[in-house]
Amino acid sequence: MKAFWKSQARYLDQVTNVHNEINAYIYLEQLMLFPIDIQDKIIEDISHLNYCNGELVANIISDYSLK
Repeated sequence: MKAFWKSQARYLDQVTNVHNEINAYIYLEQLMLFPIDIQDKIIEDISHLNYCNGELVANIISDYSLK
């Protein structure tokens, strides 16, 4: 399952690195079916990373998918 989250995280990592929050929200909502409040938390956590990479983003997404 971790490989799945890494794959999903690659795109989200790219979108957040170019500061395109709208695409990040659309992606999380449509493809991953996270509610808006969880999307906010995921994007907030990603934006506070000192160094953003697919592994860290995957860990954040995975954490919220288990809640």
